[in-house]
Amino acid sequence: MEDSAGVLALLKVVYTIYVFVIIALMLWFAKGVVNPEGKPRIVKPGTFYTYVGVLIFVGVSIHIFTFNKIPWVEIDFKRHTIEKSDEFDKTKQLFNIIAIQNKESGEQKFILPKDKLNEKGQMVVPCGEYVVFDVVSNDLTYGFGLFRQDGSLVTQMQVVPGSRNDLMWKFPKNGIYDIRSTEYSGPKGGRHMTLRKAVIVIGCDRDDELSMIGGK
Repeated sequence: MEDSAGVLALLKVVYTIYVFVIIALMLWFAKGVVNPEGKPRIVKPGTFYTYVGVLIFVGVSIHIFTFNKIPWVEIDFKRHTIEKSDEFDKTKQLFNIIAIQNKESGEQKFILPKDKLNEKGQMVVPCGEYVVFDVVSNDLTYGFGLFRQDGSLVTQMQVVPGSRNDLMWKFPKNGIYDIRSTEYSGPKGGRHMTLRKAVIVIGCDRDDELSMIGGK
């Protein structure tokens, strides 16, 4: 499974080139439209539609050849079989989390599963294995996001009260990650809905450089 940061870096390059090609097409077309009457057309119809056809073909091809590199695509396709297979152990790979607001103080917070925490209060996640973060809310709509130490997002989901809110993921590298709510749930959610270094991933032979300390 590819790391989401690496996929994003590649797609930035690919789509930047693609956008510049489209802009070139627009300029090409505009120049032909404003060409003075009586002068030969700069762009012939056949050439123009061929160019557009190539752009469409390239755009669709990018999606076809990169969809299986995007981390969550494989999970979405295989999840129903992953959870039923022997490689998924709920006692180790399922993390039940509660998002809640204190009715008196208004303080909002995540409550992590005590049986999955180490001595530092971090959830210990096995590297290279599928894990599920099952987040429950009975009051407000929250967000659940995992962030690297450099502030970049790994993955996230919306947490809606009364609904199933679970996120399956596989970490390909060791690292330490923050949990933040990615949904505005009130003025007191910004400070308390952030848990620094709440997830530690261990067990792989390489570290996530963007997570600074790499889970060591």
